[in-house]
Amino acid sequence: MPHKQIRLDEYLGQAFDRIPVAMVVVNQQGLITRVNRLAETTFGYQSEELLGQAVEMLVPVRYRHAHPGYRQGFVAETVARPMGAGRDLAGLRKDGSEFPVEIGINPVETGEGPMVLSVILDLSERKESEKRVHAALQEKELLLEEVHHRVKNNLQVIHSLLDLQALKIDDPQVVGMLRDSQNRIRSMSMIHQTLYQSHDFAQVDFQQFLGELLPTMMESYGTSPGQVDVQIDANHVKLPINEAIPCGLIVNELVSNALKHGFPERRRGTVQVGLFQDEQGNVELSIGDDGVGFGPEQSLERPGSLGLQLVHLLTRQLHGTLQVHRAAPTRFTLRFPLARKP
Repeated sequence: MPHKQIRLDEYLGQAFDRIPVAMVVVNQQGLITRVNRLAETTFGYQSEELLGQAVEMLVPVRYRHAHPGYRQGFVAETVARPMGAGRDLAGLRKDGSEFPVEIGINPVETGEGPMVLSVILDLSERKESEKRVHAALQEKELLLEEVHHRVKNNLQVIHSLLDLQALKIDDPQVVGMLRDSQNRIRSMSMIHQTLYQSHDFAQVDFQQFLGELLPTMMESYGTSPGQVDVQIDANHVKLPINEAIPCGLIVNELVSNALKHGFPERRRGTVQVGLFQDEQGNVELSIGDDGVGFGPEQSLERPGSLGLQLVHLLTRQLHGTLQVHRAAPTRFTLRFPLARKP
């Protein structure tokens, strides 16, 4: 359906100068026939300096050779569309400075013939805002990186202090308690190390964390190579740090318990750790082993050991539920929902 032909001045009217965006009208020869006041301000010209001039004078020199081809192609299409979609466009001011722009081009049928109405948005302020936001995000990331790095280092200092303390103690039971505390500290330190290395300060790759934690635990408890096989299946599930630290401590307690008590007299076996997340965001953490298991006389609902007390405390902290299978194999299964973001 052909556009209705009207005079250019009638089409644009007095509103042309009042529209709060820069507007430039160009004829088929690429000459500027009209500009509004904001276009004058944006490009730094008076209207008489622009009228009758090639529109390429508003385009940076390095782009001018290609611009006539783009313009002619648009005249042939006669369909309104954004110009240079997907590309960064720039305008050229009278003083030679360039600025980022976004351009919409529209065909106009007038009494003087077909013309192109260009609507030009100066993106300078938006780009500067984006730079400030980007700089602020980078600063925040660097700060978080430093925080995790320092927390990890401070925890390692505490770990070393406990090491020195253990050297002065002859009671094996007390030394064992110190070693358990060291392992808890190391578990938290490794979570911060995982965040520091991944540069994702919101989510902990739990499979990576487990892959680093469990071998060090086996070494800590003197497990002989090949005696206990550790199997990890976390499918690269990522947990927020508020959930990752309790889960890491729970894994530490239950795997420690299995290594200390599940495989006496160099008994061989397997420890399995699995982490799964469903589409609704619910998480299931399971720690199992095929060791000797728990005796019927041992209460798991009111555990006497600090480790199992911590497991129950951390389960409540996660608003989760804990199921225990005593033997053949022994398995602890923790289920909890991930906190929803507001």
